[in-house]
Amino acid sequence: MVKENFSLKHYNSFGIDVIAKYFSTFNSINELEGLLESKLITHNPSLITVLGGGSNILFTKDVDGLVLKNDIKGIEQINEDENYVYVKAGAGENWHQLVLYCIDNNLAGMENLSLIPGNVGASPMQNIGAYGVELKNVFFGLEAYHLTEKKIVKFNLKDCGFGYRESVFKKKYKGQFVICNVTYRLNKTPHFNTNYGAIKQELDAMGVKELSIKAISQAVINIRSSKLPDPALIGNAGSFFKNPEISAAQFESLKYSFVNIVGYALDNGNVKLAAGWLIEQCGWKGYRKGDVGCHAKQALVLVNYGNAKGSEILSLSSEIIESVKSTFGVELEREVNII
Repeated sequence: MVKENFSLKHYNSFGIDVIAKYFSTFNSINELEGLLESKLITHNPSLITVLGGGSNILFTKDVDGLVLKNDIKGIEQINEDENYVYVKAGAGENWHQLVLYCIDNNLAGMENLSLIPGNVGASPMQNIGAYGVELKNVFFGLEAYHLTEKKIVKFNLKDCGFGYRESVFKKKYKGQFVICNVTYRLNKTPHFNTNYGAIKQELDAMGVKELSIKAISQAVINIRSSKLPDPALIGNAGSFFKNPEISAAQFESLKYSFVNIVGYALDNGNVKLAAGWLIEQCGWKGYRKGDVGCHAKQALVLVNYGNAKGSEILSLSSEIIESVKSTFGVELEREVNII
């Protein structure tokens, strides 16, 4: 059923109250095709916005077109070999619930990605990542519906062009596909990754004697819960900015002026900076103006304390970008999708 002039306030984790001219949900590819044939809308894909969990999006204005919420569900183990089990999940499944499913079935690889907000369909779009693991490490393939050619297209790992919080679906094919399901390749034998962030310290604090994927998942949940605001309580989209990548030479130059600058060496010889540290040094951590602010515990997170407009949050992000560039000569890039 297509609804008109529908508020999206409860369909985006920032809690921005914008109006969609038309809105509907779909639970299958057949339902999606039926909606695309609706006489209420033009067949111009640019006027179609597909929502998942709404956790990585900032609405800055009303949506003059059709907003479709992807509710395709289902989790199943479709294949296995000597080393791996292949799990297929509908794009409308909650990401964290999928992670818990894999942990409950002793399937390893996703545990470091626990408690990332959003749905399965967004995981390959963003190449989501946390604590030393990225989606591409467990990705096997996906099926997506082409909006103009009206057919299902299969993508493998190479087809997706994964980069740091990037894929072909964010730029090259932006707005052309609706991801329907994703298949992940999980390890039967775990390869524990505890070297990133505070995982080791948290495991020690938990009193963990024997390492397991369940213990790592709980450690990640504890860390994220202590630093990141719950969108159900304070509107936010998690990390608003990407961690910038600079050359080793530029990093060494910055260290002369900023001896405590945080950076991580990359395999390509460059250095990844901690965007949160840069923002904090510029004095933004804990900043608030009206209902817009920069979270007091994690400077990477911009928040809506009540009735902020998306344009106000976007404006704050621009001020932060300019401030960091002026101080460090480094330009931050937004991770959140702006509409």
